[in-house]
Amino acid sequence: MNVIHDALSLSYEGWNKLLIGELELPRFRADQICQWIYQKKVFDYAEMTNLSKELREKLRELFTIIPPMIIKEQVSRDGTQKFLLQLTDGEKIESVLIHHGNHSTACISSQVGCQLGCSFCATGITGFSRSLSVSEIVGQFLVMEKRFGKDINNVVFMGMGEPFCNTDNVFSGILALNNPKMRNLGARHISISTSGVVPGIIDLSNFEVPVRLSVSLHAPNDALRSKLMPVNRKYSLESLMDALKIYQERAGERITFEYIMIDKVNDSVGEAYELATLLNGIGAYVNIIPYNPVIEKYERSSDARIKEFCSVLSKLHIEFEVRHEKGTDIDAACGQLRKTMHND
Repeated sequence: MNVIHDALSLSYEGWNKLLIGELELPRFRADQICQWIYQKKVFDYAEMTNLSKELREKLRELFTIIPPMIIKEQVSRDGTQKFLLQLTDGEKIESVLIHHGNHSTACISSQVGCQLGCSFCATGITGFSRSLSVSEIVGQFLVMEKRFGKDINNVVFMGMGEPFCNTDNVFSGILALNNPKMRNLGARHISISTSGVVPGIIDLSNFEVPVRLSVSLHAPNDALRSKLMPVNRKYSLESLMDALKIYQERAGERITFEYIMIDKVNDSVGEAYELATLLNGIGAYVNIIPYNPVIEKYERSSDARIKEFCSVLSKLHIEFEVRHEKGTDIDAACGQLRKTMHND
């Protein structure tokens, strides 16, 4: 009996092994097929016109191509697009396409929901179901790119879920997107955002593709961070910073820290001084994010409090930027993604 393979889960080496070793095809066939799928976004073998009809039929029998299906799309006032994608088992995820003038960024998910339970984030509210497969991670990006009609310049693993709770599949997806014979997306155009899962950061420091790293920090001390982010109870700030220093030493990359500003929770001048002390000695860039409306008990910091907080960072020579929000009106901004869109 023939084994049916999930095409989008295959690496370039995997394609070659199967096509050359089992079907006795020349090496260039893998190049052709990967070009159709990853560069032309063709998911139907019948449309791969430089392959013989006999080969196309054989491929259809042995290799399925079933990317996630876009079942709903919303467009923000600022042009940000949010997609509700349905997976083959009926589970749903959300992904976002953000436009910045001449370039675009896909914010993709690594899990269906999230099990980390950050108190300010909507993703965990609808619960956690499972991690995404390699095929679902890769396919998510490709269907967004096909819908966009042109190449997407950047991808960030900053959607639903914690990437380092699904490290193997995330890394395999990155290898496929990065491979010159597949999507050929440069390493500097790929970023992983973590809530601070230390083993994943160590794994990333040894990963062959030098992708960028950002950390959802949101508090400058263990007591407050553990209250906001339960993951901190397992991986303290000390262990997190030690891991980040290892990553930075090996990768040579500046690390981005995400810091949401929640009114009278983590936005005081004193906490700004604590943050600067915490980041001292590490190459850091801080994204200051005015809190997006998600949980009723939290409010966005006032402009005045944000200004005072940033003044301290500036005085202490911490590089930062107050992020201009995108997609808030369609719940596509930081911390707003859920498994189902509103109005379903």
